[in-house]
Amino acid sequence: MTNDMKSQESRKVAVLGPIPRDQIVTDDGERFEKYGCVLYTAVALAALLDTGDTIVPISHVRREDEGPIKQILASFPNIDTSGITSSADRGDATELRYLGPNRRVERQTSFMNPILPADLSEVLDADAFVCVPITDYEVGQATLQHIKEHSSATVVLDAHGPTTTLTRSGERLPRVWADQDVWLPYVDILKMNLDEAGSAWLGESPEVTAGPQRQDTGELRELAHHCLDRGVGAVCVTLDERGCVTFYRDDSGRVAEEFIDPVPVERVVDTTGAGDSFAAGLAYGYLEYGDYVVACQYGNAMGAQRCTGAELNVYLPRKETERQILATYGPRP
Repeated sequence: MTNDMKSQESRKVAVLGPIPRDQIVTDDGERFEKYGCVLYTAVALAALLDTGDTIVPISHVRREDEGPIKQILASFPNIDTSGITSSADRGDATELRYLGPNRRVERQTSFMNPILPADLSEVLDADAFVCVPITDYEVGQATLQHIKEHSSATVVLDAHGPTTTLTRSGERLPRVWADQDVWLPYVDILKMNLDEAGSAWLGESPEVTAGPQRQDTGELRELAHHCLDRGVGAVCVTLDERGCVTFYRDDSGRVAEEFIDPVPVERVVDTTGAGDSFAAGLAYGYLEYGDYVVACQYGNAMGAQRCTGAELNVYLPRKETERQILATYGPRP
């Protein structure tokens, strides 16, 4: 099937995770409040997909937030907000204090109820599921298993959820992803950053070292082999201002390793939601082209666009994003 034929078909993408009310303090002391996470992913996808396509966010929110969130999304005609519900009156609220462009301290003050298989009955016909949980309980392994058993969709999982947990005071801290092997058979594309990769557990050592772990290229390669051997199609690791690296099996079955340079940003304004936006580009690029490297190029583009401003109008129309990708990477071979 050609890409032209694909673009003429109506596509559906479900986005699973919270829409937290974020209270943000920048590294220069500026304070502001806005909704995040799934909101960024959905709006980034809305810019990439056609008006006849459908993006369906699946999220539980507080009753006080449901109206404002749906009002924000009402200006995007290809976003269906019927999956945003507040019947339990539970949703995420977070405090994000930035110590630098890519470093922040996080505290969660309110918690949504998890997304369960029963919440997915209307989206099992989706072409892709983009799961962007921010804490370990929000989109669980059983939910991913249900998707795989009842759908042929591509599943993209951001590892931010299963590698982050909460203390009783609401601090959001890294956790060891010790049960990752239970998750991996139900993930097609695993997206993580270096800190999240450091939380992955290969099961080969009984020791956990103190302090955060930042994996080198050799350790990333070992982690990728481990994931690919357990059914994951590609592992994509973001490298902050250095772009990203992806691991996947080529046509011969060997593990390929590709570094994808970043899309340049003239001035970084706000990095909140860059990872959620990267996940959107990753899902679109793979859905449209079936190519993990191209998917990462779109991920880099959407993450870069997110950083250029504080509002949702930072995402470019698809044609402009395609020109941005062409200028950065050149023509596809």
